[in-house]
Amino acid sequence: MLLTSCYRQDVSTSDAWTVTEQQMDSISFYTTHHYTYNYNFLVRSDSLLLVRQQPSEVVSGMLVDTLFVHGGDVVVVADITTMPADTIDSVWVQIARDQQTIGWVRESQMLPSVSPDNPISQFIDKFSDQHLLIIMAFVTLVAALYVIRSLFRRNAKIVHFNDIPSFYPTLLALSVAAAAVFYSTIQMADPDSWRHYYYHPTLNPFAVPLHLGLFLFTVWAMVLLTAAAFDDIRRHLSTTESILYCLGLIGVCAVNYVVFSISTLYYIGYPLLVAYFILALYHYFRKSRKNYICGQCGQYLHAKGVCPHCGAVNI
Repeated sequence: MLLTSCYRQDVSTSDAWTVTEQQMDSISFYTTHHYTYNYNFLVRSDSLLLVRQQPSEVVSGMLVDTLFVHGGDVVVVADITTMPADTIDSVWVQIARDQQTIGWVRESQMLPSVSPDNPISQFIDKFSDQHLLIIMAFVTLVAALYVIRSLFRRNAKIVHFNDIPSFYPTLLALSVAAAAVFYSTIQMADPDSWRHYYYHPTLNPFAVPLHLGLFLFTVWAMVLLTAAAFDDIRRHLSTTESILYCLGLIGVCAVNYVVFSISTLYYIGYPLLVAYFILALYHYFRKSRKNYICGQCGQYLHAKGVCPHCGAVNI
């Protein structure tokens, strides 16, 4: 009875994979270009020029009518065709804003002017812009150095230097550095998978390949560690000191993102990340971690002995 219960009759699926030639072309195009018919784009450039007539008329040099879609317009892919005779770009895409505004454009002209119509892709697009990254790197470094210098002059608490007895801020800074290295590594080692994720993003780390899942785990870790760090900072410091400490923590995290995301592109980020982990953990466990509490004033102590706050002897 056990053997017969395991038998399962084959289900006839003779026509389950019967697809038309257009559907096969769509599947083939999707695997290489990561988008296909009915995919929505958001126009991010000032304007994008479209051709009303067929691409063959453009290639043959005939006069054609043109129209524009403008920045902020949402367009949909209506059709895709290949023009082998076109020496500029053989792939032409027909996009439509509405029934009256529809036209053809070369893919090489379309992609730099559009982004996928979802908030995650647009967020990735902004943080992947090289000019923005360079400007943000300069502004971040200047602002962070100014904040850190001000904190040093005030002898205020700051992560990695004059830290509080909480591991969450250190772990948050390390998570930002690791996420930046993961981000740059994926773009270098497997750009095709990152491009597919860019067109079809998700926040579920279990719905993507392992390397993308590890990156999303670091992103979620940063979200949780941020909440835990801010809550712990509030318990250890006064309101004014908490604000100063949070400003310093934001500055350190911003520097970590810029430095490690750029240095990884030149393979310097990997040894730099290892050295950063070692130094950060060494400093915390040797200087910042405090396992004892003074029996008289209740302040945290790094070791037993005379309390530096009230002078009481703790044995």
